[in-house]
Amino acid sequence: MKVYETAHLRNLAVIGHGGAGKTSLVEAMLFNAGHTTRLGKVDEGTATTDFLPEEVKRKISVNLAMAPCEWKDRKINLLDTPGYSDFFSEVKSALRVADSVLMVLCAVSGVEVQTEVGWKEANQTNLPKVAFINKMDRENANFYRVVQQMKDELKGNIIPLQLPVGAEANFSGIVDLLSMKAYKYNPKEGTYQEQAIPGDLMDKAQEAREAIMEAAAEGDDELLLKYLDGEPLTHEEIYTGLKKAFQTNSFVPVLCGSALNNVGVRHLLDFLVDFAPAPTASDQDALAALVFKTMADPYVGKLSFFRVFDGTMKSDSVVFNANKEKEEKVGQIFVMRGKQQETVPEVKAGDIAAVAKLQDTATGDTLCRKDKPTTLDGIEFPEPTLSVAIEPKSKGDEDKLSNAMSRLLEADPSLRLHKNLETKETILTGMGETHLDIVLERLQQKFGVEVNSRAPSIPYRETVRATVQQEGKYKKQTGGRGQYGHVWITLEPYSEGDFAFEEKIFGGAVPKQYIPAVEKGLREAIAEGVLAGYPVTGVKITLYDGSYHPVDSSEMAFKIAASMAFKKAMEKATPVLLEPIMNVEVTVPEQFMGDIMGDLNGKRGRILGMEPKEGGLQVIKAQVPLAEMSDYAITLKSITQGRGTFKMEFAQYEEVPARLAEEIIEKRKAELDKEKEK
Repeated sequence: MKVYETAHLRNLAVIGHGGAGKTSLVEAMLFNAGHTTRLGKVDEGTATTDFLPEEVKRKISVNLAMAPCEWKDRKINLLDTPGYSDFFSEVKSALRVADSVLMVLCAVSGVEVQTEVGWKEANQTNLPKVAFINKMDRENANFYRVVQQMKDELKGNIIPLQLPVGAEANFSGIVDLLSMKAYKYNPKEGTYQEQAIPGDLMDKAQEAREAIMEAAAEGDDELLLKYLDGEPLTHEEIYTGLKKAFQTNSFVPVLCGSALNNVGVRHLLDFLVDFAPAPTASDQDALAALVFKTMADPYVGKLSFFRVFDGTMKSDSVVFNANKEKEEKVGQIFVMRGKQQETVPEVKAGDIAAVAKLQDTATGDTLCRKDKPTTLDGIEFPEPTLSVAIEPKSKGDEDKLSNAMSRLLEADPSLRLHKNLETKETILTGMGETHLDIVLERLQQKFGVEVNSRAPSIPYRETVRATVQQEGKYKKQTGGRGQYGHVWITLEPYSEGDFAFEEKIFGGAVPKQYIPAVEKGLREAIAEGVLAGYPVTGVKITLYDGSYHPVDSSEMAFKIAASMAFKKAMEKATPVLLEPIMNVEVTVPEQFMGDIMGDLNGKRGRILGMEPKEGGLQVIKAQVPLAEMSDYAITLKSITQGRGTFKMEFAQYEEVPARLAEEIIEKRKAELDKEKEK
């Protein structure tokens, strides 16, 4: 592949709801540009950008894939993104390095959830958007309904630049409102013939062209004055005005076609070459490249995808990672088209490429020159919210699992892994069920590690509600020296922390050298309560009396005596079970507020308040037991059709209602008995 100058590049994030046909459209564009000899199909597992085993199996995109497309001496870098919320981090990565957005909608389904979410995200980055209404050949396809839906739900200045000729089975081509000509497509070849606009479309075409002229005039002050004076705009003026208006994001052009039937795709390519903005670079003598994606490959190793924002990145060079403050050796640079690699000697500002085996570089890092260090803004990824506890099926696979997970975490910034020291579980957190399923599949397929997964255990605690005094005596006489330790303690509720120890010994009843052993015995004993073996919290223990033997007493004896006293005291001091309570913030569109609040109340939650947020959203604040929140990511997605988000953090421990506590204690005792049997 040849090296392209910055002005000849176009970078587009292809986004939209799952099933709208993004991957099929990218495939059709590659076919028309001559990069493939046949039109690959998602359903057959032959699409260029859906090449991972999990994508072929599920027939959905789960991965951001590159598809450089050379058209009319321009290189269009298409960034094909997944359309499901579990993989929204891939959309975030694409938008960070794109200069414009190709929003794909289905002519039957219209505006769907991820259309809205992606649209809002693109608005935040202020990128120009072009919409392509796909699947015009499908039953119940309706171009005009979808355009109206876009105006109603997505807002913005939405203006068709094309109209469909026919619909459903009779869809055969497009009316280009810029040239005011119709084009009939030959689906197999992707070629088209110019024709006159059909009579039944002439009124609609004239009306639509008026809106185009207005948008063009608004893109240029001189044209606006001319337009307001009632003078007609020339074809060149309309073209110039529209280009300015599009690149300043003041209108959203709408095109249409059928990716699978290869209708309208060439006109879309022409539009992108003519209208989409080229990248800009501020300093060609420097170097600034952002790594926006990392892939873990068990054979090639780590692949880092980057966009050059300034300067030129060269193969076989040394660069500086500004985030890690380390030098990196860059080997052979290559351009990826799906999984195919093409080597290039260098990459100019604005272009996108990949390099293998960077040692310290992660997603979001900036590569630059050491003598001109610079740090580009990274990528803000969504926080994952669905957790599972994982362990290897084979006991000897712990190290293998650890190594594989570190590779996967490096490649996927929306994954988290941590060890819960209290429950001794390894917790994997992802964006949703499908996301976690695919991670576990990758562990097995790519790294040969099979794992068991289950809902994470809840870290319950135990405490006391009464104050008691208790004796603990450890006396053991065997041949030779015996063991003797004797203590009296007070156990009471303590609200200022997890544990406090105090000694009030008079007259040396317990010698000073044994008091640290008493405290140590108590600290070890509170690790396991008497109800269900959970750690004990919120207790104060005072050592106030005891006795010793001048020969038989030892630190060990006093440690055991203290532990015995604690266990007996716990049983008498009205022990109760505590559960973690979380501060939860749920952000949802207003229409779902009632359902969300009802659901949180059903989860033993307390609603603390609500506050409005821009964009018709409401933030509901509540406190909810962690035990009720384990699958909340799934529940929220179901109630809001994927429009809601939430975050939670630990608030405090509170007593579990008696009825539930009984169930938890019984279940826990059964688990502990099973473990003992093993």
